[in-house]
Amino acid sequence: MVQSVELLLDSQVDATVRAEWRRLSSARLPSQDRITAESNRPHVTLGVATQIPADVEAALERELPSAPLPIRLGGVVVFGGRRLTLARLVVPTTALLTLQRIVYELMVECEGVPPHIVPGEWTPHVTLSRRIPATDLGTAIVVTRAGSRDVVGTSDGIRRWDSDAKREWRITRRP
Repeated sequence: MVQSVELLLDSQVDATVRAEWRRLSSARLPSQDRITAESNRPHVTLGVATQIPADVEAALERELPSAPLPIRLGGVVVFGGRRLTLARLVVPTTALLTLQRIVYELMVECEGVPPHIVPGEWTPHVTLSRRIPATDLGTAIVVTRAGSRDVVGTSDGIRRWDSDAKREWRITRRP
């Protein structure tokens, strides 16, 4: 299934996104809030593969910086076709794009790296909802109030997510 490297958000940005999730749930719309696993948290996916070998895992832990990055959530973005994904854009900075490039370069030889992770194709975002029917999209955007203001904060470390084992672990933390 999916192996990923994800940038976590500070507590204030995390709380703002969770509030947007709850507003979607309260409106009876699809929301990330409905995923009850403890590992479900707002994040920015930096890299994805179907497998990450031990040597790449070690390189990620060794080479990724632990200093927090500035994070700014901007307006909303919609991905998909028949069923849509609603997300908050993360305003790209040189530091964020550099970090994502490092992750990509470490993972490029991994099995199952999708084309949307290639630097220049990658869209930094935080998912609010998956599988929204097109007829509910306008309502979802209005109830989240996600586009009403930017949210400013910092990152709070990088984690690895293993969807096969349903397991997460930190590979960097804030110093």
